[in-house]
Amino acid sequence: GVQTLLQLLPPQVFSQDHTNKRISWTVPCVQIEDKPRFRWRGLHIDPARHFQKKEDVLRFIDTMVLHKFNVLHFHLTDDQGWRIEIKQYPKLTEVGAWRKEDGFGLDPKALSFFDEKGRYGGFYTQKDIQEIVAYAAARYITVVPEIEMPGHALAALAAFPELSCTVGPFEVACGGGIFKDVYCAGNDQVFEFLDNVLAEVIELFPSKYIHVGGDECPKDRWKNCPKCRQRIKDEGLKDEHELQSWFISRIERFLNSKGKTIIGWDEILEGGLAPNAAVMSWRGMSGGIAAAKAGHDVVMTPTSHCYLDYYQAKGNEPKAIGGFLPIETVYSLEPVPEELTEDQKKHILGVQGNLWSEYIPNLSHLEYMAYPRACALSEVAWTPAEKRD
Repeated sequence: GVQTLLQLLPPQVFSQDHTNKRISWTVPCVQIEDKPRFRWRGLHIDPARHFQKKEDVLRFIDTMVLHKFNVLHFHLTDDQGWRIEIKQYPKLTEVGAWRKEDGFGLDPKALSFFDEKGRYGGFYTQKDIQEIVAYAAARYITVVPEIEMPGHALAALAAFPELSCTVGPFEVACGGGIFKDVYCAGNDQVFEFLDNVLAEVIELFPSKYIHVGGDECPKDRWKNCPKCRQRIKDEGLKDEHELQSWFISRIERFLNSKGKTIIGWDEILEGGLAPNAAVMSWRGMSGGIAAAKAGHDVVMTPTSHCYLDYYQAKGNEPKAIGGFLPIETVYSLEPVPEELTEDQKKHILGVQGNLWSEYIPNLSHLEYMAYPRACALSEVAWTPAEKRD
């Protein structure tokens, strides 16, 4: 409601007046009846590839508020960095939060987060996380953490190589790619470790949802790992895809026991979806359609409309990961597929824009990539389809 009132004010109200003159202004006399179309109106940031300091995250939250977003998806772990302090496992940040170099070939002047050893990275203390979550909550934004599994795990495996199929050694990844070394699904130590990590994460984030990733997990190591082969046999599984489903379902049981719901990228559909999981549909909308038809909640975030790390114009643009996503395309998104029944449509929680940071090294670049396309997405998320123009 406050944001709606602010949007009625003339622009000069927000300009600085250094003469100490009193500024008078008026707003139209109107009655407003308004509510959001979707309950999940999200933006995603990725400090795993390039760390974003606490103060920058708070500023980003401020811009989200202005556009009535209400979910910040906080991607905290990946191959290129582990960004959250876990007190039971200090090596996760001592080792996993740092890499030898940027690895993405960006301008050194754009990079600022180096430790005394010259390593590149950073992490949030639990106190930092508490401040971010509280700051967001005071502005009606829920922070949803993402702890990647079973893939995108090199930063964790660099600290604890015994959790892999090959026991390493490993280094935190410099540069992009999909890496074959993942958590060993046949090793019970892995689940003890992840349960302990998630227990601390749960204490820090009151969000109903905990994001577990689940995307881009190569099965190469599992195919040749005796422990994983034994797990497949013991659990009566058909193949490695069902092993991933078993892995996610095992994590889901733990999170459900703590009153949390898992959400993951649409790869968690492969081999069978965990019973109570929600899905983020990023490889198009087909994964979301399949999940909704099976009775699961969905956040639509297809690359075709929601990947704000793609180029937004042609020519004279800073380096991006690829793709082309102009603001008109973002605005054209219709998140609720026509082929769903009315009951199935109720499973579409909303939409989310994603800002993967391989080529986004600092706050000014983050804001440049986010806006104005996020303005278009905010209207997709808020306004009834028939009212959009």
